[in-house]
Amino acid sequence: MEKRGRGGHPPSTAGHPPSTAAPPQPPMTPRKERRPSMFEKEAYAQILRERLRESIHDVQYVEPPFDDSIADTGKEWKSALAKLKFANSYRMEPLKKFQAHSVETKVQQILKENLKDVKYDDKVFSHLSLELADRILLAVKEFGFHRYKFIIKVLFIQKTGQAINIASRWIWDVAWDSWVAAKHETETYVALALVFALYCE
Repeated sequence: MEKRGRGGHPPSTAGHPPSTAAPPQPPMTPRKERRPSMFEKEAYAQILRERLRESIHDVQYVEPPFDDSIADTGKEWKSALAKLKFANSYRMEPLKKFQAHSVETKVQQILKENLKDVKYDDKVFSHLSLELADRILLAVKEFGFHRYKFIIKVLFIQKTGQAINIASRWIWDVAWDSWVAAKHETETYVALALVFALYCE
């Protein structure tokens, strides 16, 4: 019976030494240079430049001087930096929190000035509500509340002895989001303006 050693190789028999010859190797062939692409080098570089031309930007971050004077310089600052791209500031709270009382006073003033001599007319109010919403939006933006988005609703309700309930539902951050309601009432209608201020992190 043949016995195997610990190494797993059969023991050599007498007169026949173990084979130590290396296996034959294939002949060496020169390696071909691998082409990086099916395009020529100049054409490939041109394609890359065309693809990356619109995706490379100079990104910078500028901290604006937000204080009480921003109401006067807000428009100038925005127009000067309108074309710049900003890096993420990782700021989780506004530099200037939304001030509901100041906005409410301003919206109330706008409604009073624009509706003091206006009678109820459903055809006129369909256009007037959009104009008032644009004016209120511009006035609210002048306060300089940084990184707030505003939603303006203007409703005209005719007085015919009815009751009405108005409800809105939003995904809300109670720490920084807020809203304002201003009302102008006459003998024939009620004008209600709603301003929703949503902070964008």
